[in-house]
Amino acid sequence: MATIIDHHNKESGYRPVAANPLSREDFGSDFKWGVATAAYQIEGAVDEDGRTDCVWDVFARKKGKIRNGDHARVACDFYNRYEQDLELVKELGFGQFRFSLSWSRILPDGHGRVNQAGLDFYNRLINKCIALGIEPWITLYHWDLPQILEKAGGWKNRRVVEWFAEYTAVCANAFGDRVRHWIVLNEPMAVAGLGYTTGEHAPGSKGIHNFLPVVHHLALSQAEGGRVLRKLLPDARIGTAISCSHVIPNSQKSADIRAARRADALMNRLFIEPALGLGYPKDAFPFLSNIKRFMREGDSERLKFDFDFWGLQNYFSVVVQHSYLAPVMWLKDVPATLRNVPTTGLGWEISPAGMYEILKQFQRYKGVRELVITENGAAFKDTLKDGKVEDDARQAYYHDYLEAVLRAKNEGINITGYFAWTLMDNFEWAHGYSARFGLVYVDFKTQERIVKGSGRWFADFLKKTER
Repeated sequence: MATIIDHHNKESGYRPVAANPLSREDFGSDFKWGVATAAYQIEGAVDEDGRTDCVWDVFARKKGKIRNGDHARVACDFYNRYEQDLELVKELGFGQFRFSLSWSRILPDGHGRVNQAGLDFYNRLINKCIALGIEPWITLYHWDLPQILEKAGGWKNRRVVEWFAEYTAVCANAFGDRVRHWIVLNEPMAVAGLGYTTGEHAPGSKGIHNFLPVVHHLALSQAEGGRVLRKLLPDARIGTAISCSHVIPNSQKSADIRAARRADALMNRLFIEPALGLGYPKDAFPFLSNIKRFMREGDSERLKFDFDFWGLQNYFSVVVQHSYLAPVMWLKDVPATLRNVPTTGLGWEISPAGMYEILKQFQRYKGVRELVITENGAAFKDTLKDGKVEDDARQAYYHDYLEAVLRAKNEGINITGYFAWTLMDNFEWAHGYSARFGLVYVDFKTQERIVKGSGRWFADFLKKTER
């Protein structure tokens, strides 16, 4: 029986109470258990075998963009070490491995010329998964747009929909004979918000004027990618992955309640509702009415696609209040660190109840047939001591979130899988290597891998089924 240690992380303030034991058996024999990764965060080898720059390569070279001046030129060296890392996936007991494809490794010019060396790498990776009895799940786009396409406008340019469709077709034709599960986009809201509006992520563009065209082109690509996959791989299981958070008003004042509705429209509704034929959530966020300037005849239909499953990526809940100092949104987040609630090492609220609520919220959509947690995990200030990392707080985090998932499942919500973020410590975007989410500790100087206590906990949980 899986157990959990009743310790707490002083850095985060997380003090888990004595936990009810969980068993893999509780979730049913068909429930899928996996770990999720992303190409740019683990592969390295950024200039090997014909790969060209993506937007994150260029962004990371700019001074002050990544904490401590970190870069991903080597990262976890997964490009050269994938076999041993997949052995770790198997050792931990996971049956599914979610990974993304590097667009610029496959199409170095963004479109047109195909790089056979790039296809060869992913073929070796997929074949190794299958040889180990691990099911590969492909994410087509996890934020690493080829820089050459960004120079042509990137996601601001409507032609990106055509470029993405071409890229999707190349991948489907190359890998579709062995890969059944496909995820079209990863967290498009982060691309639009952090990448093109606040500039905190690559490509580092700033300005509210970028937001609406980028949102629309991502939403069109989300559906178009699904259609390309459906046409070429009629037996595939096709999904897309969106970030989501349970949104709570800071008070019952009408202004705070309206602020929460606006936040919910952006964080949870923005990319699912157009695909379901409901249009953009202008009812809660009138600013979205301006997106009509970027819509063409027939776009309402082009936005629709009937996904087999929706991937939900949930880490924390959000509390918001009205603010006159934030034009357009008219709201601000109330930081978890100021609310006396448990947090991770990044200051994110630990909220298993939020996971439960968000699952219920998405199940209420009539067009949603199946949900999969495609990411969930936590960064803590891990310490390597005597060759071990005893991350009790992360073990407690996983236990409590899985308990919330099980509660939702037992109440009839059709959730069919869970992917932990992430297999191993990696390049965590603007945080560089300062934020460690892995079940496996990585020494980035030596590339040594050390399974953390949380990894051993998961291995025990996935191995044992007795009550």
